[in-house]
Amino acid sequence: MRKTREVLRLRASGLNHRAISASTGISKGSVSDYLRRAAQAGLDWDVAMTMSDADVEARLFKDIGRNEPPSRAPIDMTWVHQELRRTGVTLQLLWSEYVAAVSPERGVTPYQYSQFCDLYAGFRAKVDLSMRQVHRAGEKAFLDYSGKKPCVVDPRTGEVTHVELFVAVLGASNYTYAEATRSQKLEDFVASSIRALEYFGGVPAVLVPDQLRSAVSGPHRYDPEINPTYAEFAQHYSVAVVPARPLKPKDKAKVENAVQVAQRWILACLRNRTFFSLDELNEAIGVLLDRLNTRAFKKLDGCRRSAFEALDRPALSPLPTTRYEVGMWTKAKVNIDYCVELDGMVYSVPCALVGERVEIRSTATVVEILHEGRRVASHRRCYGRKGTATIAEEHRPKSHRQYGAWPPSRIIAWAATMGPAVAQVVELILADKPHPEQGYRSCMALFRDAKRYPNERVDAACMRALAIGAPNRRSVQSILLRGLDQQPLEESGGVRRVPHENVRGAEYFDRKESIA
Repeated sequence: MRKTREVLRLRASGLNHRAISASTGISKGSVSDYLRRAAQAGLDWDVAMTMSDADVEARLFKDIGRNEPPSRAPIDMTWVHQELRRTGVTLQLLWSEYVAAVSPERGVTPYQYSQFCDLYAGFRAKVDLSMRQVHRAGEKAFLDYSGKKPCVVDPRTGEVTHVELFVAVLGASNYTYAEATRSQKLEDFVASSIRALEYFGGVPAVLVPDQLRSAVSGPHRYDPEINPTYAEFAQHYSVAVVPARPLKPKDKAKVENAVQVAQRWILACLRNRTFFSLDELNEAIGVLLDRLNTRAFKKLDGCRRSAFEALDRPALSPLPTTRYEVGMWTKAKVNIDYCVELDGMVYSVPCALVGERVEIRSTATVVEILHEGRRVASHRRCYGRKGTATIAEEHRPKSHRQYGAWPPSRIIAWAATMGPAVAQVVELILADKPHPEQGYRSCMALFRDAKRYPNERVDAACMRALAIGAPNRRSVQSILLRGLDQQPLEESGGVRRVPHENVRGAEYFDRKESIA
């Protein structure tokens, strides 16, 4: 930019050409030329002082009709920016459409492709602005996983398994935590979050994770639904969870940068080492993590650890006295037997909730059942054989409590009043179940069916069921319905088989007649 305004100011103060040249560092000839042009344009310092340098230059040095660029057709940059978001659209295509739309009769010419791209780049730089975020001490911790993954080798098979790298960073000090986990599943994500808070030695006000399924069960740009287990974890530690918006990495720029730093100063340093267990890998990561947090900043004083001690540590809330135990949440409907099923096991709830929808929270040791946010049952978690029932006596209706209070001996004694074979069948039904109570239903159903027949027939039917090796309620019921109990058993202990009326006997095949 020429020093035209400065020349006019010095001339107005009474300096001659030589003094102006010495003060501004330009030649005396140029000083004379500036003053001559100003005189021709009728421009003095009183007027020039109210104008910008560009306005003064345009008035003194622009020759009308000479070296003027041709008029250019304007570009609708908003249209260009919107169209580029569509699949397959390029700047080359949009420029060709822009050129085709310029009418030669209007006396304008289109921009060439290179200038078209330059102008759009300038427009985009002004549109996609980045807001500088100010992070207060102890306010936020950002969480994310690395796209580049470490690996663990099975020492027996040599199989290589890629694992995840979890990274957490505090906003004010950039104090970083990293560890390797098996997966990004809910249990691993919650456990990593717990260990990160314990590494920091306190709790920030807000956690900012990505909208992965382990943190957000209902992703949404403005109102995401936090996963119930992660929400319970946040409630235990008195911390708020504010997920970053989908496809907006700048919302968590701190951890994006921390992930990159962890990849360069942790994963890259371990690239030539082989690890045979996750614990061995995390031990190596811990050593490099301490080195990273004590590594000096390039443009700031101190390091991550010193900044953490000065800024974040005093502002963090204390950790709770007990560590959070990861609980999994599922939904279920109470069955007619006032029980719900979890991982193949059965747990009881109050009988009044039959048919209701409930929530089940399960940990490694406890199963809790909640209805409308209120806990209605709690059981010790069962790891036995599938189908094992855990039933609290107070959950049964009154009639079932009396029924359930019967010992197996009382059931067998009741059956013996109908006959010794009935008692033997009932005893075998109860012995066939893992727990005698599981056979009570079959026995009571047998007694119910027996009420329609004399005790002698029921005992004979049970004797026949024992003879054919099917001592169960269905066999006894079938024998009674068909009247087979009234037919004699063979002396050998087997059953005399009575042919069906539609089945041809042996005598049919003894005929000597030929069939045409």
